[in-house]
Amino acid sequence: MIKLSRVNKIYNQGRANEVHALHEVSLGIKKGEIVCLQGASGSGKSTLLSIIGCVFGPTSGRAEIAGKALSRLPDRFLTIHRRETVGFIFQQFNLISGLSLIDNVALPLMPLGISPMERKRRATALLERFNLGHRALFRADQVSGGEMQRVAIARALINDQPIILADEPTAHLDTTLSRDFMTIMGELKKNGKTIVLASHDELVSGDPVVDRIVSIRDGRAHVS
Repeated sequence: MIKLSRVNKIYNQGRANEVHALHEVSLGIKKGEIVCLQGASGSGKSTLLSIIGCVFGPTSGRAEIAGKALSRLPDRFLTIHRRETVGFIFQQFNLISGLSLIDNVALPLMPLGISPMERKRRATALLERFNLGHRALFRADQVSGGEMQRVAIARALINDQPIILADEPTAHLDTTLSRDFMTIMGELKKNGKTIVLASHDELVSGDPVVDRIVSIRDGRAHVS
């Protein structure tokens, strides 16, 4: 599902402020695996997550995500591949407070030309799956942190992408909600989703549903 071979990422290449963010990173992640990325701020963890998420391609090396080599995709097709392949769960949830839960979940479908009726159908089904059907018309700023978390997960699943990425997803959650999050990740794993989590939280990295931990230090990957 994810194949990285000798991937390098250089920002501002050839300039005085050049930064070599990733060095010769090789990593393979199979379908249905959960991998946790760990690393200090500035280690290259976020850059690696962005390449896996098809935000941009590597400077050199090969990154193949869901069967397509990123370096061969023009920007427009990279955007399309990202929409079709990757669902994102953000640290701050990134919900729009003035929108209803159902509209927040359906939001990623709007650029795809999907009809309002179909968007509503898909979003309703996901809210019901996460026991939020009765809250569908509540605004995002009217629900609890745990409910916001489930809305963010539902939004990441709205396009049924095979890869789910989460950047420090439990950073603002208590212990109970963090464990609930990992329970949901385990359920998604059973359904065949490939999941990459970037987290410092021991409740995440130590959870039995995590298959491997990849430590990122100075732009290099160390697999345990």
